[in-house]
Amino acid sequence: MIYISAVGMINALGNSLDEIACNLTRGIAPGMRPRAGWLQGQPQAMLGGVDGELPAIGDAFAAHRTRNNQLLLAALAQIQPQVDDAIARYGRDRVAVVLGTSTSGLDEGDRHVDLTLNAKASAAWHYPQQELGDPSRFLSHWLDLDGPAFTLSTACSSSARAIISGRRLIEAGLADVAIVGGADSLSRMPVNGFHSLESLSPTLCQPFGRDRSGITIGEGAGLMLLTREPQPIALLGVGESSDAHHISAPHPQGEGAIRAIRQALDDAGLSAEAVGYINLHGTATPLNDQVESQVVSALFWRAGAVQLHQASDRPYAGRGGDHRSGNRHADPAAQPAAAGSGFQSFAARPGAARLRHYRYRAAARPSDDPVQLVRLWRQ
Repeated sequence: MIYISAVGMINALGNSLDEIACNLTRGIAPGMRPRAGWLQGQPQAMLGGVDGELPAIGDAFAAHRTRNNQLLLAALAQIQPQVDDAIARYGRDRVAVVLGTSTSGLDEGDRHVDLTLNAKASAAWHYPQQELGDPSRFLSHWLDLDGPAFTLSTACSSSARAIISGRRLIEAGLADVAIVGGADSLSRMPVNGFHSLESLSPTLCQPFGRDRSGITIGEGAGLMLLTREPQPIALLGVGESSDAHHISAPHPQGEGAIRAIRQALDDAGLSAEAVGYINLHGTATPLNDQVESQVVSALFWRAGAVQLHQASDRPYAGRGGDHRSGNRHADPAAQPAAAGSGFQSFAARPGAARLRHYRYRAAARPSDDPVQLVRLWRQ
C-alpha cells in the first residue's frame, strides 16, 4: 500500500494548505481577479494568480530560474521537514521526483523572444528554463538527489500521471519515497490559446453552471510525498487512459474517462457504491462539463453510489465537487490541489468538514444529468 504523508500547495486560493482550506470553505479566492498584459487585444483577462513574494532562486541555479520553479519551491517549503527526514532515512538515491507541467518556463521564453525582437535580449534567459523536463530536474538538483527524476506533460492530467508514476516507482523497488505533483505558471500562450478556441471565460468560471462560458486559467503548484509507511491517507487505486478522440475535445460519451475510473476502482478493489465523494475536472466549458456529468451519471449515480447525508458524521458524504472556481484551472497543479484539499479535511481536522449540496444542470437534457455537486463548509 502507498500512502500520502505530506502535502504542500499554493494557488489563487492561498499560499499554504491551511490558507487554501480556509478560503475554500469561505468561498473566496484572493488571487482571482482581472489581470492586464496577458490577453492579446484585451486590456484585461480574468485569471487566477499567486500574489506575494515567492522563494528566490540563486545564481547557482540561474539556468532554472523561472516562476514555475519558484512556485514549486513554495510548495516544497511546506513539506520540507518530511522530505528532509525521508532523505536522511532512505538516502539521496532512493528519493524520486516525478512532476507534471504544461508551461514550465514558457513565460520566460516568451518574454525573451519579445526582448530579442526589440534588440534587448536578456542574459538572464537560459534555454533549459523553458524545457518541459526542467521542473523535476531542478527540484532534484535543488535537493541534491540521485534518484529517478522526470516530468510528464499531458495537459490537465499531467500531475495525476506523475502521482501514478511515483507510486509505480515505489512498487517496482526503484524508490522508497517519491515527491510527486506539478506546477504551472501564468503564460501568455495558453491564455491566448484557450481564447482562440473560444474557451476562455470573460468572467469567473462557472463549473457545471447553466450559463457557463469557458475556462479560467490560473497558476499554482502542489507537491505530495508518497511512502510505504502507513499514514492516515492511502492512495488506494489509480487509472489512466488515452482515447485520442480529438486534439481539444473529449469523447462525446467520455470513453477515456470511463476507462480510467474503472481502472482506478478495480485497482482499489472498490465498487462504485463505495465512493462517497468525487472531485471533478470541471473546466466550465459547455462540452467538458456535459461529458463529465454523463460519465458520473453512468458510473456512479446509476450504480446507486452513496447518497448525500447532510447530517452524517462522515467527513465527506456527497456526490461530487469542483474547486475550479476557486483555484482556477492550473492544469498540472490541479490534481495535487484536489487531493490536498481532501488531505487537509481528512487528516488535519477529521470530522470538522461537512458538505452543502447544490444542483447544476450541465447536459443538454436534464434527464441526462442527475449529478449533484457539493460545496465544502465548516461548522
